[in-house]
Amino acid sequence: MPEEIQQVEPEDDELSEYWERMPDTEGYLRGVAAMTGDELEGWQVEIGAGEYFRTEPLGVEMEQRLGRALRAVPGVSHVERIRWETWEVNGTPSGEALVRAAASVIDELADRLRAGYEEMS
Repeated sequence: MPEEIQQVEPEDDELSEYWERMPDTEGYLRGVAAMTGDELEGWQVEIGAGEYFRTEPLGVEMEQRLGRALRAVPGVSHVERIRWETWEVNGTPSGEALVRAAASVIDELADRLRAGYEEMS
């Protein structure tokens, strides 16, 4: 199920680097992006599923697994969830590695996330 992770031109002039994994389908659920720039302290990693899964057991599991995966990326010194769908990552990691790490967690949980999302609808 893994789609291509690619660096794209940032739409915002304040961003210097932007990486994403945006599936053709289910981007709202399986999309992941990482961005950095002068206005940010390090990197921000955005997880589409974070908007829908918060404090229920699957949301807590996803948060714990994402935290571990992001901390394991070479060069990461600090990880903190700053919004339901956004993580702040400090250190010297690559954006590609951050997206790859987060996308692997989302892919492992994809069937359960999909089922949970369908139950919400």
